[in-house]
Amino acid sequence: MQEYSKSKLNTVKRGHKRATYDVEKINAILDAGFIGYVGYVYDGRAITVPMAYGRKDDKIYLHGSRANRMLLSLLEAKSMSITVTHLDALVLARSGLHHSVNYRSATLFGPVKKIENPKEKDAALFCFMEHMMKGRWDDIRPMHKEELDRTLVVEMAIETASAKIRDVGVEDEAEDYDAVIWAGLVPIKQVAGYPIPDEGLPEKMEIPEYVLDYYQKHKG
Repeated sequence: MQEYSKSKLNTVKRGHKRATYDVEKINAILDAGFIGYVGYVYDGRAITVPMAYGRKDDKIYLHGSRANRMLLSLLEAKSMSITVTHLDALVLARSGLHHSVNYRSATLFGPVKKIENPKEKDAALFCFMEHMMKGRWDDIRPMHKEELDRTLVVEMAIETASAKIRDVGVEDEAEDYDAVIWAGLVPIKQVAGYPIPDEGLPEKMEIPEYVLDYYQKHKG
């Protein structure tokens, strides 16, 4: 089992029993997600922005316009942090302060660099697209050079990381278990709906097999 080394930066202190530094478990959380919350400082203010991302091995890729203030701020700082979280259940306890949620959350830290080489840039965008929908890259038109030139691609190397996972039931005070109050879990799931064709498509155009495969796998 490979783990990220603990440091002052990534060590979980509150709820440390729920912490994991296992690389495989953290990658599983990342691969199941689409949106990460990126923290950065702009003009002396802390800002958090949700961003779509791609992952390959120990690299995270983000992209945006060349004027994107978040990406430019990250490049200026030369480091970043991103958090990906999944909500799995509402935990309804017998007392208000013991209500909670079941979740999987991973926080990453590492250095940032701009991807300049056209082939590396293309590979990073391929990674981003495949993270969203495997097989999609081969089904879309190639990107124009002008589009690539207008796009800023940033690579983060995952230097260290940690995750917290809560996957248990209600944890009430011992005396509260005698109270006649309903308690339990309300599971929360992200599911895929049936694909909706764009209005501009030719009539009776078939939905690609990889899209239908994704729907079947994730329809719940």
